[in-house]
Order: sequence, then structure tokens, then C-alpha cells
Amino acid sequence: MTTISLRHARVRYGPLEALHGVTVAAAGPGLTVLLGRNGSGRTTALRALAGTVRLSAGSVVWDGVDVTRMPAHERARRGLCLVPERQAVFGSLTVRENLELASRSYGVALDAYPPLEPLLARRAGTLSGGEQRMLALSRALLARARVVLVDEPAQGMSPPVAARTYELLSGLDACVVVAEQRLPPGLRGRAAVVHELRRGAVVFSGEAGEYESRAARRSASRPSA
Repeated sequence: MTTISLRHARVRYGPLEALHGVTVAAAGPGLTVLLGRNGSGRTTALRALAGTVRLSAGSVVWDGVDVTRMPAHERARRGLCLVPERQAVFGSLTVRENLELASRSYGVALDAYPPLEPLLARRAGTLSGGEQRMLALSRALLARARVVLVDEPAQGMSPPVAARTYELLSGLDACVVVAEQRLPPGLRGRAAVVHELRRGAVVFSGEAGEYESRAARRSASRPSA
């Protein structure tokens, strides 16, 4: 089993504090979701796990080892893969070249996302947003990482492709952490851990089913117009 966590993590962007002592944990194989609206801190939490933003306080612990001071490239070398929301592919390279950077044997990526096959000779920068997400996630699948961090995996995808994406992520033999604005339909009924962030703080931690029940109760308690 692989585990990764933030412990009492604080992150500052100049005078503004984006995370206020956040503690979240993820274990794998399995899927963990960081939920929250824009500005909630979910993306910052993901980047803190990856090491692409520095903590002003707190720690990052990976398999029981404090890696807070370990640079992002060293975390990547040790098996952590980050798929950011933007600039997740090399736009000047072809789809084939992007895949070959991850693995010379990239057939599994085309099995996962068949629409990429006729695009192999295209420059990645000319693809649509959904096609670029498929390519970025294909590279993550090929990396065989122990920890996979993805910011809004299904952004720009059609509902069937988004559902397929969550099937793929749920089936990885890795600790998978995704950041989303709301619980994806593809996760409903699946075993997943949810951490909801609001204004840089954790307001809920529990199973996806528990989160759905809680959200339904809140919706039902609101007065009708």
C-alpha cells in the first residue's frame, strides 16, 4: 500500500494564505477526491503534494517519510506523477512523441483512448481541450507511477469519455488523488475518499457515499422558492 498526506499544511502566495493548516490523507490502490470551488485550495493542495508549491508550515509525508523538502523532480523520479489542469502536454511535439516520452510501448494508451490513434501525427498543441486531457492522462497511465495526482481529469471531455476516464483512474494500481469542483457522476457508487475544501480549510472528510448523503440532506433542507 502507498500513502501520501498533507499534515497541518499552510501555503502562502505573497501576503495571502491559500491553505490554513490543511490535513488530508490518501491511500492506494484507491481514489481520493479533493473537492472545492475555485479558490477553495484544492489545486494548491494537489500541488503541495507534488512539491510544485512550497509549504510555509506543516509537512508532506509519503509512505511514512517526510518529503516536505524533497524537490518536485525527485518526487517524480521516485514514482509521483502530476497532471496539471493546464500545460499538461508538450504542444510543439506530436501526439506520438508525447506518448513516446512516457513509454516506447504506448499501445495501452491507445486502448484506453482509441480517439488518439488517428491523431498520432498531429501536434499536441492543435488538439481540442478534451483531446489534450486524453493525451495527458494517457501519459500518466504509461508512467506506472505509485502516486498519480490529476487536476480536473475530465475537463473538456464528453460524458462517456469522462466516465471512461474515471474507470481507468479507479483501476490503477496506484494512490490516485484528483481535484474536482464537484463529485463526478462516474464516482457515484464507487469506493472513494472525499475531502471537501472551502476557503483553504477542510470542511468534510469521509467516504463518497457519505458525502452524497450529506449533500442530499442539505439540498432537501433548503427552503423552496
